[in-house]
Amino acid sequence: MQHLQQLVIEAIETSQFPETPSNLYDPIRYILTLGGKRVRPVLTLMAAELFGMQEMDEIIPAAKAVEFFHNFSLIHDDLMDKAPLRRGKTTVHEKWDANIAILSGDGLLVKAYEEISKCNPIYLPATLKILSKVAMEVCEGQQLDMDYESRDSLTMPEYLEMIRLKTSVLLGGALQLGAILSGADEQQQQLIYDFGENVGLAFQLQDDILDAYGDPDTFGKIVGGDIMINKKTFLLVKLMAVISDDDRIVLQGLLDTSIVTAPSKVADMLALYEKYEIKSAADELKDSYTQRAFEKMEALNVPNDRKEALLVLANNLLVRQQ
Repeated sequence: MQHLQQLVIEAIETSQFPETPSNLYDPIRYILTLGGKRVRPVLTLMAAELFGMQEMDEIIPAAKAVEFFHNFSLIHDDLMDKAPLRRGKTTVHEKWDANIAILSGDGLLVKAYEEISKCNPIYLPATLKILSKVAMEVCEGQQLDMDYESRDSLTMPEYLEMIRLKTSVLLGGALQLGAILSGADEQQQQLIYDFGENVGLAFQLQDDILDAYGDPDTFGKIVGGDIMINKKTFLLVKLMAVISDDDRIVLQGLLDTSIVTAPSKVADMLALYEKYEIKSAADELKDSYTQRAFEKMEALNVPNDRKEALLVLANNLLVRQQ
């Protein structure tokens, strides 16, 4: 994985963008230098390797397309969320302004399709179809996330579908692109896509759990941050579904307060989670998605030694403290 990660980093760092207009291209260069593990484009290369592709130069454009699309979505998501920081650095809309963030994000989306156009022409219709499908689904997920912010309640199927669209489909799509470009048949493509989607769902549930129960020294964010802002995570959605009428009044009181006016808000919410065994429910569902992912990997018709790298990566993503 480290070798493939380095290939992605070098490909991103050597990407050439015009100097002018600077307010279009400087933000693109900026967001691409903020780092991160580059997990999604690496997945594209790993899937290609899984299905026997040895010439990674043929897969790099698709990996870059995945990373460009991902960063396009980050620029726009940060703007919609009014987020001040991304990976500890000033977000694009804060460093420049909202209009520049919109346009530079659009530019990255165009660049993603430009990279896909460089892939093997034999597979171009299939790769375009997958990128477009995933891109539209990610947009749907973000819209649902915004719609749900104004909702008093949310069902569990609604929440799981939202995180599937917003987070998981890009992991599955990144893997499927690598499978397509290595000549895998449609059945194998679907299996590797399903593996990624289930890993993505488990990963998001793990993130929800860590926000409430993570180690403050290693989590990298404020523990209880989601509770402070009443974010509708799995934990809160599940609690709303099972809580008694009497405790619902207590819950509503907590949701109506802020950490400033009620310093014990996080502790009081955690007490409700404990009373209704919410963490156990989250762990159980996360383990269920993890098991589904591994079953999809087991069903793939490739040698087991080729599967090892992806299984190790999935395990590292899902057994973490930050």
